[in-house]
Amino acid sequence: MAGTGSGFVDQTPHPPLPSALANLQEILQLGRGRQLVVFLDYDGTIAPITPTPDSALITPEMHRAMLRLAAKCTVGVISGRDLPDVRQRVNIDSIVYAGSHGFEIGGPKGLHVEQPIGIQCLPTLDLTHQEISRQLAEVKGAIVERKRFVITVHYRLVAEQEVTLVEAAVDQAIHRHPQLRKTAGKKMFELLPNTDWNKGKAILSLLDILKMNSPEVLPIYLGDDTTDEDAFRALQGIGLGIFVGEEAVESAAGYGLRDWEEVREFLLELTPFCRI
Repeated sequence: MAGTGSGFVDQTPHPPLPSALANLQEILQLGRGRQLVVFLDYDGTIAPITPTPDSALITPEMHRAMLRLAAKCTVGVISGRDLPDVRQRVNIDSIVYAGSHGFEIGGPKGLHVEQPIGIQCLPTLDLTHQEISRQLAEVKGAIVERKRFVITVHYRLVAEQEVTLVEAAVDQAIHRHPQLRKTAGKKMFELLPNTDWNKGKAILSLLDILKMNSPEVLPIYLGDDTTDEDAFRALQGIGLGIFVGEEAVESAAGYGLRDWEEVREFLLELTPFCRI
């Protein structure tokens, strides 16, 4: 999904992606004789986008669909949220989780991995969080959310004429602290350690950790935002990506679903064809 330097999504019209639901048989053909592994983003994919991050919750129906899927195949949730936060919200012990875009990974049987560069950046993240919080204290609607390895600055509730103030604060912080880099998503900017690490690298790392980096495995990733494009690109040639969203966008994903409700339906349809 193409974006500008400021993080706003490219609005150029693009042909819609083929529906993953309508083309389920085609997807199953790709997975014939292979073990399916399903990775999911959280916000906008299994939970609706909400005005504030705290209010984004999965429904009981989505939880049941994920439980059923997790009983039949390996499932992972890859989120920009903190690992403990996304783990608590999903609340399924048998699946794997990657928080802070994969800087922290956790799962069953004591699985826990943190990226060393993330640990090195913790003091810088602490200082930057304080600086941006002070700078945006007077901008109504701005939410500065500190996660262990990421600072997310939400501007969904900020007046349009003040969004430039939010981005200026983020850009100034990046200029002061080159150890950090900026990414952007739906109505938010993020500051994270300036290293070649993203959701795509996290998924490839998880496949290695789970000993599932094999032609006999078909990894599937579902996501709805610019940060998910790294995962779609990482899986090209070895798996498939499914973009979640109603608008037709340029994406490295091969298929699309309209919203989190279609995601739930897709998971239910996929489950009978999975095998451990």
